Amino acid sequence: MTIPPAPYPPPYGPAGGFHGYPQPRPTNGMAIASLVCAFLFAPLGIVFGHVSMSQIKRSGEQGRGMAIAGLIISYVLTILTILVVVATIVFAAFAIQMTNWLGVPFQPNLDYPGPTRSSAPASALPTFKPPATLGSNCQYPATTEKASKPNTPPPQGRRSTTPATFAATVVTNEGPIGLQLDNAKAPCTVNSFVSLATQGYFDGTPCHRLTTSAVLGVLQCGDPTGLGTGGPGYRFPNEYPTNQYKLTDPALRTPVLYPRGSLVMANAGSGTNGSQFFMVYQDSELPPTYTVFGTVDAAGLTTIGQIAAAGVENGTDDGKPKTAVTIETVRVG
Repeated sequence: MTIPPAPYPPPYGPAGGFHGYPQPRPTNGMAIASLVCAFLFAPLGIVFGHVSMSQIKRSGEQGRGMAIAGLIISYVLTILTILVVVATIVFAAFAIQMTNWLGVPFQPNLDYPGPTRSSAPASALPTFKPPATLGSNCQYPATTEKASKPNTPPPQGRRSTTPATFAATVVTNEGPIGLQLDNAKAPCTVNSFVSLATQGYFDGTPCHRLTTSAVLGVLQCGDPTGLGTGGPGYRFPNEYPTNQYKLTDPALRTPVLYPRGSLVMANAGSGTNGSQFFMVYQDSELPPTYTVFGTVDAAGLTTIGQIAAAGVENGTDDGKPKTAVTIETVRVG
């Protein structure tokens, strides 16, 4: 049999029954872009998804499922991003509110500033005028830092301002230091100090810092670590003299005169009081952001004066005292 030359007659030619496979429809490029952008930048994935759906409807291209997937993923990720942003804003607002109540965020190093002389003589501490809320709601929120020594936070809530004072004695290896705790001016602070003392928190702890400059003379104690970074695992707001000023008053940054014999809380900013305290053995200049919660008696000042006379271990006017001072116990009453 001889096959006739091309063009082939039926059934081999175009008029026959064989027509070949139909050409596949192309995939819409915007659908691909929508799915890719869903993971890279979700809002753009939403835009590309809607554009691709419109194009597919007109052209009949493939990719509808891909465009739908891109839209769903893009919308889900966009909504999650919005929720995260809103949660962040809410948390930041809450943090600001807490900062306004407590002063500044907690910092582990509780201290007083280094000795600096102001250009003008420091004024006296302000006259005490009891705030309306004094002792009405003492709060001791936990810090992120664990307690340097086990203790139970003091009772919270209302604290009476009577009796006006409590007697206490810091018994050290260098001799006793008598205190009068000023419950009438600083009931929340005294409540914390008495609580820690009765739990033996201060027992066997060092007085880790001594300052002997012309404008600052203090002995600091109350940190079980001896490093200036320890605390009881909670904090509480300032009282006198800070509560005699508005929080926005620039005078809070101006040094005032803390008189010889003052018993003062150390902190890392207003509202970060813990367990560290310092005893002022000579008139000293500090901003009024350190709570005065009592006084040191004459015999105690003599003891501290002898410790100060031996100087600072590193030979400067600020650092670890050359005479090692250890609190054996603190007795209240």
